[in-house]
Amino acid sequence: MRVLNEIRFDNLRGDLFGGVTAAIIALPMALAFGVASGAGPAAGLYGAVLVGLFAALFGATPTLISEPTGPMTVVMTAVIANLIAMNPEQGMAMAFTVVMMAGLFQVLFGILKLGHYVTMMPYTVISGFMTGIGLILIILQLGPFLGQAPPPGGVLGTLENLPSLLSQIQPAETALAVFSFGLIVLFPKRLARFTPPQLLALVLGTVLSLMLLGDADIRRIGEIPTGLPAIQMPVFSAQQWSMMLIDALVLALLGSIDALLTSVIAENMTRKESDANKELVGQGAGNLVSGLFGGLPGAGATMGTVLNIKTGGRTALSGLVRAGILLVVVLWAAELTAQIPLAVLSGIALKVGFDIIDWSFLRRAHIVSSKAAWIMYGVIGLTVFVDLITAVAIGVFIANFLTIERMTKIQGESVKAIDRPDPSNKLNRDECLLLQQAQGKVLVFTLHGALIFGLAKVISRRFAVLDSHEVLIIDFHEVPVLGVSSSLALEDMILNDLEAGRPVYLAGASEQVRERLENLGVLKKLDPEHVLDTLEAALREANRYLEEKGTASAAEQPRANA
Repeated sequence: MRVLNEIRFDNLRGDLFGGVTAAIIALPMALAFGVASGAGPAAGLYGAVLVGLFAALFGATPTLISEPTGPMTVVMTAVIANLIAMNPEQGMAMAFTVVMMAGLFQVLFGILKLGHYVTMMPYTVISGFMTGIGLILIILQLGPFLGQAPPPGGVLGTLENLPSLLSQIQPAETALAVFSFGLIVLFPKRLARFTPPQLLALVLGTVLSLMLLGDADIRRIGEIPTGLPAIQMPVFSAQQWSMMLIDALVLALLGSIDALLTSVIAENMTRKESDANKELVGQGAGNLVSGLFGGLPGAGATMGTVLNIKTGGRTALSGLVRAGILLVVVLWAAELTAQIPLAVLSGIALKVGFDIIDWSFLRRAHIVSSKAAWIMYGVIGLTVFVDLITAVAIGVFIANFLTIERMTKIQGESVKAIDRPDPSNKLNRDECLLLQQAQGKVLVFTLHGALIFGLAKVISRRFAVLDSHEVLIIDFHEVPVLGVSSSLALEDMILNDLEAGRPVYLAGASEQVRERLENLGVLKKLDPEHVLDTLEAALREANRYLEEKGTASAAEQPRANA
């Protein structure tokens, strides 16, 4: 596996255009997310440069644009607020330490090759927590949108103070926020490729505030320090250590999911696969360095990635060009952003919140599945009013529980005990003749699919009422995997028949099934000749046993009479 991403110069024009376009759209978003998080606009710019630079260098998806995103900003906002409330002096430094830890977690995920598993969660859960994050971002922007500082207490604090916010609305700032939000919403999509509406809202909103509202008391970004950011050394606190660790894990998981889902979009658009584990290493490196220099955490950004590809980007050179342009802004042009009104950034961030919400699935969830809809609604509620990790954990647990229940029901219907030929049993002609020849004395226990733990009770119940047979055959030929719980239920079945003096035959067991039964010690208790490759062979052996038993009984009968 190569260390660097795919950087080529045979698509120079396309990569330059892609990088420039991505940089243009990244600038207003980085400033908006920096202000929204509470870390300041400079932190948004630093994150946009550093996460994008290192993810482009060491990631695996050439066209992926990485930067601070709405979901990551929402979590970072809560991290900053909580740590500053607990430790006003060191809270911000501890928050950036959390970003570094999240980066290390992502690198560890990649090294452990967990990339494939990070996104293996039900869509209802992904949709629910993304929609919840969108709602959180919208709620947190209500204060700035109305021209006031965000109330303390996060979502609940904002909702509790909403009457006060409405009564103290600042008309000038709210007008600017409505202007920027409305411009982005109403901007023609066919023109967005050439002029990103976010940048246009940023420029026009600032110009209008200076020309028409110059005398009004409007809150602005203020001067951003130019030059390279100072290193933020890691700061730990024994009291907040466990909370910092959990926050870092949440950021790492969310960033990994966000990046890999965006990577899938890029793969579909470019028809080029990438290594998910290597991508996580690149994302982790970006977040580690971003936290080290006081930048926001980031992930793969869908909007920037799509625009990069549509404007010609095909290699990681486009991501490097984008990072270089933003670095120029950080080093020499940051003072130009001093007059940008906070209300304009609030309008931009509010539109991001609406875009994060999964409107498509919200409209159809109750039609697709009422259970899926309730899971999604539950995850949304937990995400907004509790926390993200609780929402994901409970959502995944319930969704997996319902899936296992459904799979158990479906597979349970295929667990059959057969002692007479029947068209519904799907036996071939020779197997039917052999079973008919046994005259109900042979019980064939057929199993299908992967035997998960939910089938253990089904197996036990089906067998418990069947004791009128003389020979047991267990047909495994359609069982690729045998779970522990199901194997224990089958062990009880086999041992019960052996103790009752009834022979047991195994038919069509795969290597995994045989290994599992051998580890349990079941195969040692069976005659090796009773482990056969096909059901037909097992039926022939069973009939041969019955014939020999019948011959022996007939020979013993005259002696008993004598």
